[in-house]
Amino acid sequence: MVVLLDEAGEPVGSTPKATVHTTATPLHLAFSCHVVDERGRVLVTRRALSKKTWPGVWTNSFCGHPAPGETPEEAVYRRASQELGIEVADVSVILPEFRYVATDASGIVENEICPVFTARAVGVPDPSPDEVAEWAWLEPEALRGAVEAAPFAFSPWLGWQLAAWPATAA
Repeated sequence: MVVLLDEAGEPVGSTPKATVHTTATPLHLAFSCHVVDERGRVLVTRRALSKKTWPGVWTNSFCGHPAPGETPEEAVYRRASQELGIEVADVSVILPEFRYVATDASGIVENEICPVFTARAVGVPDPSPDEVAEWAWLEPEALRGAVEAAPFAFSPWLGWQLAAWPATAA
């Protein structure tokens, strides 16, 4: 289930995740997380080709939707395991009020209030193939450079997130 929100960001109900992303997606709660390793590299993932939105596009480490009654931080811990096959530690919100609307090439709309987190990887990723086609560790400067050089190869929210926080962060 996905938590539906009003324009002020207050919960107004829920709907099945499988039906929320359409050409007229209602505002809902999500999160994004950027995972770093012990060397300070950032994990980027390429979305599985079977994904409904932005299939095959490179993006941040992982994203998801808090379940009704679950905080975004709790969802980060849950989805790290489900999507990436790793545990995370030191979860910290860096963009608590991040919000965006984006439409992919198929016309499917993302319309989310999406707090952005960082976390430290515990272990080596073993992603679910339903979620992740490929993954790589990049130095933060290399990630910023790649997004600037070829923004069309990345999810729009990754570029907006990188632009919204200091250059010293990923």
